[in-house]
Amino acid sequence: MDLKRFARSFKAMLSARALHMVASGVLMVVLARVLLTQTEYGLLGAALAVMGVVQLFTDLGIAKAAARYITEYRETNPSQVPHVLRAAVVYRLAAIGVVGGLFALLSGHIARVVGQPEIGPLLVLGAGYVAVHSLFTFSQVLFQGYNQITYSAAIRAVGSVGRLLLAVVFVLLVGGAVGALVGYIVGYGVGALVGLGLLYRKCYRDADRDEPPEDGLTRRVARYSVPLTATRGANILDKRVDTILVGYFMNPVAVGYYYLSKQIVDFIHSPAASLGFTLSPAYGEHKAEGETDHAAQIYETTLKYILLLYVPAAAGMVIVAEPAIRLVFGAKWVDAVPVLQMFAAYVVLQAVSYVTGDALDFLGRARERAVAKGGGSVGNFLLNLVMIPAFGVVGAAAATVITHTAVLAVTLWVIHAELSLSVTELVRHLAAVVAVTAAMSAAVYTVLAQIGGIGALVVSILAGVAVWAGLSVAGGLLDLRRVRTILT
Repeated sequence: MDLKRFARSFKAMLSARALHMVASGVLMVVLARVLLTQTEYGLLGAALAVMGVVQLFTDLGIAKAAARYITEYRETNPSQVPHVLRAAVVYRLAAIGVVGGLFALLSGHIARVVGQPEIGPLLVLGAGYVAVHSLFTFSQVLFQGYNQITYSAAIRAVGSVGRLLLAVVFVLLVGGAVGALVGYIVGYGVGALVGLGLLYRKCYRDADRDEPPEDGLTRRVARYSVPLTATRGANILDKRVDTILVGYFMNPVAVGYYYLSKQIVDFIHSPAASLGFTLSPAYGEHKAEGETDHAAQIYETTLKYILLLYVPAAAGMVIVAEPAIRLVFGAKWVDAVPVLQMFAAYVVLQAVSYVTGDALDFLGRARERAVAKGGGSVGNFLLNLVMIPAFGVVGAAAATVITHTAVLAVTLWVIHAELSLSVTELVRHLAAVVAVTAAMSAAVYTVLAQIGGIGALVVSILAGVAVWAGLSVAGGLLDLRRVRTILT
């Protein structure tokens, strides 16, 4: 892998993710604390969860399957790449037309089925949201296959900023959760238009299309999308159905607590998501070139840094959750603290998943990943049916942690089988990270216990970062020269 190209791509995606983090964080605070009531915020979260499930049927794994074949053919037969792109666009537009039309007709019935008729007015707008968000993500994934991560980053940045600005504008103009959703639709619509325009100009308009497509090419793309669709369906069950079930068994306010906690976790995951998205095509390239040892080295290094970053972050989240929620979102959201603390373990699990899951897809092991994710998603759904009535929103978070642990164990076993990882070295690294985390946690807790107010939160976080950085460098866990090379 070209280090300069990776550094450029990673910085672009990390910058876009950072912008997304800032935009999402500002929007989260403005909506939850200022513009929407707890009930309205919960209804928005419930509606977005339902629309996320519906979007599965517009996506169908086609974009990721096309990205995989684009990556492969770029190395072996570039003349076939435009045909893969065209097939992916046709599949996606057809799915959006069929699914969007059905959803528009059945939105009221769907709201009643999930036990939340209050979200009916939001689901009326659902077809528009599903269409634009599907196209918004489509172009990002296709550019990943071309290893043009900077364009994926640009599209994400446009959508993130557009969603922030337009959601606020439409809440002020239209009011409530409906106004926020209209802003989401228009913002993502702008991002989708930019993405499709860039795909046409940079990847299709000037491409050589004289050679006809290989026999069965579009069929192979569709066939490989099947396990990817299963994986995506499992992801959606994990990330969306639990929110729907909280609304079914409880009430919009409880959904608000759960949705807010998951948004905070997504906020924290941005660096891991950026790294996984940027590196994934490299695994496919190295496998196509017969360089699995190089791919293994990249994955092991990535996993070590993810553990070094996210294990301490999860511990810190448990300690500072209560004062952070109270100060940032207001005392009315304090009941979300136990949910956020339960999600601390999920922070680590999902961060590792971000750098593992996409790698398996580009290594051609999508079927195994799909089986693991499918089993985990069914288990998560069944466990939520038991845990939510018994333990409320904390039970939903616990169910997510339990099932993600099992799924991650399977996916790590699969990637080890593919790349022959150095397990002993990784375990030794994790033990060192846990020791650093213990020292950092002690520093954060001590500061919080001695200082009050917002000063305690700021100083405790700074103290924790200082202890973490110092011990990580001293223990040889953090190579500042390598980090500086990538970021500069």
